[in-house]
Amino acid sequence: MNQSIEDIIRQSTFKVENGIFVYSKVNTLPKTGNHFLVSQDKDEITVVTLEENLGDLDLIERNKEDYKLIALNVSVPFYAVGFLATVSNAISKRGMNILIVSTYSKDYILIKKEKLEDARKALIDLGFKEK
Repeated sequence: MNQSIEDIIRQSTFKVENGIFVYSKVNTLPKTGNHFLVSQDKDEITVVTLEENLGDLDLIERNKEDYKLIALNVSVPFYAVGFLATVSNAISKRGMNILIVSTYSKDYILIKKEKLEDARKALIDLGFKEK
């Protein structure tokens, strides 16, 4: 039986990760694994990392914004049609932008640090439980 997106969200949790995260563009792949995300495509290498790890990078530039990272623990990974669209829509209706990263078992959203409480409220209003 297929669950509704509302049921899936009510069975899902979120957690605000510690620290301030930044998006950066770098010249070379980092030598250490202390970073949240390293992405390389044909045009560039992007690293999302804690602010204190910037010194470890061969930095070209960093985004001027500071971000908070929120882990979304979806109750049925891979099979929650509309999950990210629902989250993104609820946050955008409050005038906020998010950056989304998906891993094998979790989805993450990055939100400007000054908008964290608004994003938390949006997730709770959707039915998420905070860990």
